[in-house]
Amino acid sequence: MAIVALVSAKGSPGVTTTALACALSWHRRLILAECDPAGGSVLAGYLGGALDGPRGIGELAVGELRDGNLESAFWSQLVDLDAPRRERLLLPGVVDPAQAGSITPLWQRFADFFTSLERGDPPYDVIVDCGRLQVLGPPWPLLRAASVVLVVTRAQLPDLSGTRAMLRSIERDFAEHRVPPGTLRLLLVGDGHGKSEISKALRMPVIARLPHDPRTAGVLSLGGTVRAGRPLLRAARGLEVPIGTLLERRRARLAWPVSQGVPDAI
Repeated sequence: MAIVALVSAKGSPGVTTTALACALSWHRRLILAECDPAGGSVLAGYLGGALDGPRGIGELAVGELRDGNLESAFWSQLVDLDAPRRERLLLPGVVDPAQAGSITPLWQRFADFFTSLERGDPPYDVIVDCGRLQVLGPPWPLLRAASVVLVVTRAQLPDLSGTRAMLRSIERDFAEHRVPPGTLRLLLVGDGHGKSEISKALRMPVIARLPHDPRTAGVLSLGGTVRAGRPLLRAARGLEVPIGTLLERRRARLAWPVSQGVPDAI
């Protein structure tokens, strides 16, 4: 699956909560990378700050800028969310947003490295929490490298208004950088307008809707026991299927000979 990136326009629609729910429920071997320039929250929240020293993307950035050792240092910066299986790993985000300045020049380096993990032994897919796009030094290279970009939004009018503007911004950037079509999808969070209504208004397909489940969201944000049967975890687990289908169709489209055109079914 390579890279699946999650991003939002503004506010708190639950990008990190959604990314963590997917990381804990999908069947694939994966890494959750917190790449929000505004800072990561899984260590202090879900994991309760229980770590033996600094770890994460900020440490990787410092080492890469100093020694160029990303490949060798990467695995030591990960946290096993399902120890000791090493099938669900976390790359923590920056603790201090001031650290983001050291990471911004390396977004393309991280994008290239994350893409290579799909071909590793063993292979890993990467779920990237990109946070809000309207921040200083957003991780554009990660969005361009992603196989799927999920724009997370609440289904209420104020959120949809900001999401509409952000979608057009992403589309312009992708066109400028020749990102293949079929990458962007909307992921709705909570109650509100219907999927077909939103898809038509924003001119973007909706891949799924995650339910309003404050109890599970609280556990994923502040720590506690994750229960697989809760609505949010069930919905996040189900999201793996349409994403997998979308990826297979996209890969088939990219592999189809240009001279023959693209099949309508794809």
